[in-house]
Amino acid sequence: MQLPPNSFKAALRAGRVQIGLWLGLADAYASELFASTGFDWLAIDAEHSPNDPRSVLSHLQAIAPYPVQAVVRTASGDATLLKQYLDIGAQTLLIPMVESAEQAASVVAATRYPPAGIRGVGSALARAARWNQVSDYLRGCEQELCVLVQVESTAGLNNLAAIAATAGVDGVFFGPADLAASMGLLGKSADARVQDAIAQGIETVRSATKAAGVLRADPSVARQYLAAGAQFVAVGIDTTLLVRAARDLRALFKDA
Repeated sequence: MQLPPNSFKAALRAGRVQIGLWLGLADAYASELFASTGFDWLAIDAEHSPNDPRSVLSHLQAIAPYPVQAVVRTASGDATLLKQYLDIGAQTLLIPMVESAEQAASVVAATRYPPAGIRGVGSALARAARWNQVSDYLRGCEQELCVLVQVESTAGLNNLAAIAATAGVDGVFFGPADLAASMGLLGKSADARVQDAIAQGIETVRSATKAAGVLRADPSVARQYLAAGAQFVAVGIDTTLLVRAARDLRALFKDA
């Protein structure tokens, strides 16, 4: 049995833009619905949505039959937590609140088996290894793992060049909401100062020959980030789409 290829990582390495959607509904049926709509990647949120390794497993299983890559945003960079997500089959991880090269290196180490890292070996129990049925999983899995770190504070921006240069980091993702808060602009992620900081950050990441990403549901701003060189951009959030559609439908009848 062969290891499933990571189409998202391959696309980033080839310089192809990847358009994604954020998933926060925490239900695998909804994830499968969105998996059928043609996005390049879907972010399963386990930081701000009520997901855990068991529910993320259901999301991964629901998405697997479709030509879209799952990206799991974890609650933290805790090595034990990352090990669990890797073992259930997550091939692309997005780690929030990374503020230094040392922290980025620790995240990478948590995704590598010894001697290159500290990931615990439990492939006989792991869906990722198809319960030891994937040929040479322990030595070959690293080539299909994609490590993305999220920079969303002024401290992270100050250390961005070193973070992006960290070996094993495939890309850097910018979180506009938390970055705005860190800049003293809570709730103002559309502020020009935040957008400028992200645009400069994208340039720094690209200078390190790594992929830059961002979440922006405003189409005009998302296009600006793409024009600035962002390579993987989430252009919407499932909860926002649902609420907006419901409110618009209600307005057709109740507001009239």
